[in-house]
Amino acid sequence: MAQPSSIKVVEVCWVAPKPNSPDSASPDDQSLPLTFFDLLWLRFPPIQRVFFYEISSFNTPLFFDSILPKHKASLSLTLQHFLPHAGNLTWPQYSQKPFLSYVKGDTLSLTIAESDADFYHLVSTNNFNIEAKEYHPLIPQLAVSHDQASVMALQITIFPNCGFSIG
Repeated sequence: MAQPSSIKVVEVCWVAPKPNSPDSASPDDQSLPLTFFDLLWLRFPPIQRVFFYEISSFNTPLFFDSILPKHKASLSLTLQHFLPHAGNLTWPQYSQKPFLSYVKGDTLSLTIAESDADFYHLVSTNNFNIEAKEYHPLIPQLAVSHDQASVMALQITIFPNCGFSIG
């Protein structure tokens, strides 16, 4: 097992879908009912994935100055077409089943963090000694309350001089 690593949260920001143009017919508020197949998985923990991107000449200042703003802009443009992903899973008392709801102003949580973990240990495909808990710091926390839960949250973790991950 690798040495325990530390994660330093650099920034937590909220990315909103890019506003529609005035001539667009897309509504500001949307809801999406869950299907029978969605309801089967509702009580299970959410899917958590981590994608690693190795960059041989990784430059941390360049990442913060150039690449990160492009990621945020791209995410905002993408959310414009998938509004419920910026919304919440809600289950109102008057409804028999929950639904995905987006209300104008809803945002997606994006956490930017820096890690001193061994990047190559985490991405090794031949190392079966990696424990799942070593990946937990790379996964963002979803906002959950009694009556709603965020549909999605993202975390970009920077590994200086190696690359980054998106969880």
